Amino acid sequence: MLAKLSPRHMARRCALTGAVGLALVGAGLPTTASARDAEPDLTRFYDQRIRWTACKEADAPEDLQCGKVTVPLDYARPGKGTLDLALARYRATGDKRGSVVLNFGGPGGPGVVELAHGGDDFMDLTDNYDVVSFDPRGVGRSSPVSCGDGLFQNAAAMGGTDETLRDPQTALRQVRTAADACAENSGPVLPYIGTVNASRDLDVIREALGDKKLNYLGFSYGTRLGAVYAAQFPDKVGRLVLDGVDTLTEPLSEQGVAGAAGQQAALEDFLRWCVRHASCPLGQDTRAAREEVQRLVRSLDEAPVPTAFSGELTGQDLVAAISQALYSKDHWPTLERALAALVEEGDTRHIEAFATGGMAPAGHREPRPRTTRTGDGTLVDYEEVPLDNLPAALMAINCADDPDRPTAEQITRNLGRLRAAYEEASPIFGRHRLAQVLMCYGRPKGTDYIRDEVKDLDTPRMLLVGTRGDPATPYRWTTQTAKRLGPSAVVLDNKGEGHTGYAASTCVHRTVDAFLLYGTLPPSGSSCGSEDDG
Repeated sequence: MLAKLSPRHMARRCALTGAVGLALVGAGLPTTASARDAEPDLTRFYDQRIRWTACKEADAPEDLQCGKVTVPLDYARPGKGTLDLALARYRATGDKRGSVVLNFGGPGGPGVVELAHGGDDFMDLTDNYDVVSFDPRGVGRSSPVSCGDGLFQNAAAMGGTDETLRDPQTALRQVRTAADACAENSGPVLPYIGTVNASRDLDVIREALGDKKLNYLGFSYGTRLGAVYAAQFPDKVGRLVLDGVDTLTEPLSEQGVAGAAGQQAALEDFLRWCVRHASCPLGQDTRAAREEVQRLVRSLDEAPVPTAFSGELTGQDLVAAISQALYSKDHWPTLERALAALVEEGDTRHIEAFATGGMAPAGHREPRPRTTRTGDGTLVDYEEVPLDNLPAALMAINCADDPDRPTAEQITRNLGRLRAAYEEASPIFGRHRLAQVLMCYGRPKGTDYIRDEVKDLDTPRMLLVGTRGDPATPYRWTTQTAKRLGPSAVVLDNKGEGHTGYAASTCVHRTVDAFLLYGTLPPSGSSCGSEDDG
């Protein structure tokens, strides 16, 4: 999931929690511990340096610089082709000791745009670092993948859970057809997308920045990327922070259950807050408010309402909107007003902004037409990035990272039981998250490297931040991943709400900065109180 930074960036968020796109992915990616020792020779990629220039985008901050690095399409056969990766940085203002690289999550989140519009959160780090982010392969300007119409064909196949239960074979055929559309629209990068290759790209970036060690701050999915890097390049790990820690072992189906339960818990917190206000459109009783949300979702699924953008708002669109709003407690007042406008006036506009992350109206089902193919591996212009790039990349990367491929028979046999488990986890979000069961059906087997090899690391100490009220990455994933990584993992327990802690908690922010700037770490198991406690 994309990490929450601050409320002003909600319009930039499109952290899709449902499975809405498929992509063909490759397996058998190289798992060498050091790119320098790998064959064939990668010297030309490691010898490059970045040429930084002013960013050309009109709304880019004046002090943001942009650049690129070139990486091999296929690390096993670097002569097969190359990819350019977009980078951006804020330069150090003090005594520079290197760079700190950020990944904001997703998977599929474009780092350059995120840094451009969320850089204020990281300005303290510029005392000693260039603050850098990048668009991973297949994301943003870096050969962006797309599913075209297949994205929405796939959403229809997986979103209609009742129909899927009645005729799962038809739904699975639709999913496979949608995957073909992803392959057709994505170009040659698609078989080489995924975290194992993205981690190798990250090491090329480290060298191009002139850093002997990687200093890194990863949020949500970015913690998976950071953990894989530490496993592949343990001798290159500098100061590494993982905030909103992802699981390294749970299959996608179990991740969906955990996500539904986390979102339900976050919704309960919101409802308890809402009903204390006379303005709450759901009433003044928590149980009644929960039932009202369920009724509203059912009603919109049965009879979607027209939107201001010539589309329709369904119950599942509403669920998606609520899930986005629950990423941060700061969004609760806006969600309350959006629900009031919907319930009391039939006005869908405010809910639509949440449902789409502010990037495209709900009911709008046409991706931006692409006039430039990305097959040559060069950077594309921002206006050429497909509107569905984030969800298409999210599906492609998650499938590349997951080795499980249940058969049609297994899916059909287990679908009813799985639906019961999802709905037990959340009567509101369970149906929406059940789509993950079908996410990678029919795709090539993803790598088993993450599940089998990312463990028992011999690295410098790293900081793992887990937030107790995180609706996307449950706290238990932090402790499980820390145990798996070994003694080098230091856990900070953030007793707060929302997805990730760095931007939401002053205590977490200060602790992370102290580690990155000065190497200071608290004892493992130390905690930060909620912001309500100061």
